[in-house]
Amino acid sequence: MLPRLATDRLRRRPDCATPADTPLVVVERRANALLLASVDAAAAASGLAPGMALASARAVCPGVAVAEADPAADAAQRDAVADWAERYTPFVGLDGADGLVLDIGGSAHLFGGEAALMADLLARTRRAGFTAMAAIAGTRAAAVALARFAPQAAAAGLAVPPGGEAAATAPLPAAALGLDGGAAAALRRVGLTRIGDLAARPRGPLAARFGSGLVDALDAVTGRVATPLSPRRALPACLAERRFAEPIGHAADVERSILALASDLAAILERRGEGARRLELVFFRSDGALRRIALATGRPLREPAAVLRLYAEKLDALADPLDPGFGFDVIRLAALATERLDPAQAGLAGGDEAEALAALADQLAARFGPGRVLRIAAGDSHWPERAAAAVPVQRGPAGPADWSDWTVPGEPPARPIRLFDPPEPVEALAEVPDGPPIRFRWRRVLHEVRRAEGPERIAPEWWRSGAPALSRDYFRVEDAAGRRFWVYREGLWGRETVTPRWYLHGLFA
Repeated sequence: MLPRLATDRLRRRPDCATPADTPLVVVERRANALLLASVDAAAAASGLAPGMALASARAVCPGVAVAEADPAADAAQRDAVADWAERYTPFVGLDGADGLVLDIGGSAHLFGGEAALMADLLARTRRAGFTAMAAIAGTRAAAVALARFAPQAAAAGLAVPPGGEAAATAPLPAAALGLDGGAAAALRRVGLTRIGDLAARPRGPLAARFGSGLVDALDAVTGRVATPLSPRRALPACLAERRFAEPIGHAADVERSILALASDLAAILERRGEGARRLELVFFRSDGALRRIALATGRPLREPAAVLRLYAEKLDALADPLDPGFGFDVIRLAALATERLDPAQAGLAGGDEAEALAALADQLAARFGPGRVLRIAAGDSHWPERAAAAVPVQRGPAGPADWSDWTVPGEPPARPIRLFDPPEPVEALAEVPDGPPIRFRWRRVLHEVRRAEGPERIAPEWWRSGAPALSRDYFRVEDAAGRRFWVYREGLWGRETVTPRWYLHGLFA
């Protein structure tokens, strides 16, 4: 818990002009009154507390420094601390505007146990300039209640032994249950001010008088029921990490670490029969800064050398170069998305062209960005504008696109390779309303048609919003000079319109 997050954020700013011994408070407006939302340690020592009116606070402490509340900045600071806390576990959730919840069940042994992990977390957080309180318990609700309301949590933290949640939370006030104001006031009126008082009562009468929500909260805080924890970031499919006794910063050390992490991750993926499609490399600096570098692959990948090669390209191409500062003490490589990858027998004649093409695409995308390396993909539409699209080359299967619906073996293409966007209007003359043009004028040049093929009639896609409402008749025409054009008449004469219009949509090479 970060009980003084707002004032700590202001104190940590380089431009903070308030002396350390001057009380600092953050105020917010509620019901046309300015109330204290957060107070620092000096203000608390002077008798100020959240919820107090600003006028009363100035009467108690005339020299208090006042700042306006900025919930967005506080949330950004909390999220930054949550990112930093992922050095202990990737399972980090949020609790209100100033609390974090960490699931350390699978990572405490990396730090010498739960108590050592909590001590390291508190020491680092406080060195960074934050007031922190922490508690470890078997359930999320018990840990939150103890961190917020147990006095021991404010010092060295509080660790509850397994099964000791009920005894540890018994002295806490009923407010630790997180009830709404009406339920809390009703409990005070009948003298039930402690969690222990409620735990000693039968559940039936409590539920009948105060609602089932009270019983559920009581069971969660006392450890009878485990409440779920939702991580703020999606958990990776698998990960590998390295922790260093001394921070590293040299490029060669970082490169060796990435290769070692890729080897560890490859072993995990091989046991699962999978390869990574999206990877994320996370650098935790010793000063608390964090850097995430993600990349995608066009095919499932787990070869350590290939992963290192892609990240070398990515790191070289960063607009904001990786800054080790005082060094990285933790580096983590995670597979965010995976796909099945079966072993394949390589041919004796050489490498697979599709694999080589996919590897080249991954390298180019790592250096220039996935949005700059594109491929033309066939679309599921007969409408020319939607029949093809430029998509990132890593999206979809590697290799050439399937154009079997649009081509006939041994025949020239029925449509131009490149189209005008938008189609350009032309003035055309036809012998009959539904026939091909015998001449047309495009860009002030008159073309006499010698040959024509068609029509290819395409009806509008009525199920699409914003789709054209008129049918098109496409013709492949050739003029006297041998130039070939793809023109169409918009609107069926006599049925959809009495004045069809002509357009030129593309040129045949």
